Amino acid sequence: MLGRQMISGDSIVALSSGRLPAGVAVIRISGPKSRFVIEMIAGTMVKNRVAAYRKFKAPDGSVLDRGVVVFFAGPNSFTGEDIAEFHVHGGRAVVARMLETIAGFDGVRHAEPGEFTRRAFLNGKVDLIETEALADLVNAETEAQRRFAVQNAEGVQSELYLSWRRRLIHARAMIEAEIDFAEEDDVPGSVAETVWADVRAMIGEIERHVGGFRAAEIIRDGFEVVILGAPNAGKSSLFNALARREAAIVTEEPGTTRDLLEVVLNLEGMRVRVTDTAGLRATPGRIEAIGIERARSKAGTADLLLVLEDMVDPVPIGAIPADIPALKIGTKVDLLQDRSSAPAARYDAAISTKDGTGLAKLLAEIGHRAAAQIGQAGDILPSRLRHVELLNETKRFLRAAVTEDERGQELRAEELRLAADRLGRIVGAVDVEDMLDVIFAQFCIGK
Repeated sequence: MLGRQMISGDSIVALSSGRLPAGVAVIRISGPKSRFVIEMIAGTMVKNRVAAYRKFKAPDGSVLDRGVVVFFAGPNSFTGEDIAEFHVHGGRAVVARMLETIAGFDGVRHAEPGEFTRRAFLNGKVDLIETEALADLVNAETEAQRRFAVQNAEGVQSELYLSWRRRLIHARAMIEAEIDFAEEDDVPGSVAETVWADVRAMIGEIERHVGGFRAAEIIRDGFEVVILGAPNAGKSSLFNALARREAAIVTEEPGTTRDLLEVVLNLEGMRVRVTDTAGLRATPGRIEAIGIERARSKAGTADLLLVLEDMVDPVPIGAIPADIPALKIGTKVDLLQDRSSAPAARYDAAISTKDGTGLAKLLAEIGHRAAAQIGQAGDILPSRLRHVELLNETKRFLRAAVTEDERGQELRAEELRLAADRLGRIVGAVDVEDMLDVIFAQFCIGK
């Protein structure tokens, strides 16, 4: 693609598998010295893409380990260069000695964070969106995050942006053809009306796509649930029950929680972040007042509020954000003398953290709400704020092209070029050198 340069020069080496110690560790080398390193350490060269069991030796003849070596000849490799992989025992001393030995050869150095993937990008093996998706896949903690990352790594999101770009390039070509060759018989006349109709349709498509960014944020960062209530309404008890540990202090003294406490849950493959807050009341102490202010501020950014009320001794907490979905939860149902007379109609759920009443139902409802926010599993969503910003710029140029018809077709065609350029920047089809360091900084060493 445009703006890319093939990498040459040093070979790089790093541990590419997980945390040590482990049963097996994978040490990866990429670059022109890969064959040389295999011959020096494994004794002989191995066949391309065929795993071979070898004794690994240092240049002085001492045995480093026994394991498997695999060679991937470029350009048919992850980075597009020759790659060697040594599968060794995953002890810290073994890995350290292997890395020290390999990096000791001339022309081989330790890799920087994300350098393998950066070489893959610069050698045209992946585009920028696929690169970002690989980072998401490495960091995925939930099934929803994994599905989202795999979908983007397979190029679904890239293809959407490239299809819009191809449509704009075609639209611009038709407009310019009408301008330059209007007198020619083989140029269809009056194509502008069709072109601008398609551009208007694309603006709507981009707007709907950008509207899905919040769902992508929820997949990546988590569905935000904030617990509110008066002091001693059972907030911290519910928080501990959800966390399944004593994450918050629970006492009969009101105002125990004064700062925000957070726990991350995995509900049916979705990341859910639950925040416990200070009890809301009208006459708090000075420090407690700070906690209440933080609680109200956090509530304003939530995806769902759990508004708790002690069913035995209900205390109002005042206004809550009207634009945030909320569930009114009645607590301490176990303390009611007659549960059959519990004022269930006043609450969306009635729970007890003592005997577990209603907790499973509440968790299921939270999971349902999170799934509804994420949308359909196959939806194509913008996965980065960078994408949204460039898509909004694309819309701005397209709107200028379709609304400012008094400027003439030449200037409107230039707006189409600028819009196509912004789409190209998302996938790396045009010069993006200024953002590469930022993107690859999020990778771990060895990827």
